[in-house]
Amino acid sequence: MASTPAIATGNEALSPRQNAVLESALGLLVEGGERALTTAGVARAANCSKESLYKWFGDRDGLLAAMITFQSSKVKAEPAASGARGRAALAAQLAGIGANLLKVLAGDVSLALNRLAIGQARRGEADLGQLLREHGRRPIETRLSALLESGRREGLLDFADTREAYRTLYGLIVRDMHVRLLLGDSLDGEEPSKRAAQAVDQFFRLFGTEENTGPAPERTGAGNERTG
Repeated sequence: MASTPAIATGNEALSPRQNAVLESALGLLVEGGERALTTAGVARAANCSKESLYKWFGDRDGLLAAMITFQSSKVKAEPAASGARGRAALAAQLAGIGANLLKVLAGDVSLALNRLAIGQARRGEADLGQLLREHGRRPIETRLSALLESGRREGLLDFADTREAYRTLYGLIVRDMHVRLLLGDSLDGEEPSKRAAQAVDQFFRLFGTEENTGPAPERTGAGNERTG
């Protein structure tokens, strides 16, 4: 079988036809698990030749990497509103990518990939887990970290370690949701956009500069607060 080609960090370099093939492959994984994800099965589901699959994605690991990269590419920041600047613009972008992250993590594809990776790790195999880290989580970290660093350069955020700041934001957004879903729980109507906006607000309370977050409320006793 052909060697694995270099996989792009997003799906921008792939053609619409290749993206459609990856969607078909992800659908097979959700419906039938690891056993359904064969070259012949993907070619049949996507109505393409096995030779095309080898040419585009290489071996099975190359196909899996491309599938994960394609899925990860859905977690992206929305373009800033025209004329938007300052904290409001940054918060909107962070909340947008956070909402997309929650939607992707809660989807059947993400849950299937993660359950499969967990099962492999239990058997002493870590190939899919490594692919998920390299082609799934790392691109998301790169996108969010770039926004955080931009906010720090603009004086909107104050943190010493970008990776720690990213992990804090990721934790505030995701919390225990992904674990709950992997265990079969439901979201119970939780709205990703609302949850992401709340997480970003909490993040700014931790890392926002005083100029952009305002002074802490002054306590007046008996649990009351005033801000004037």
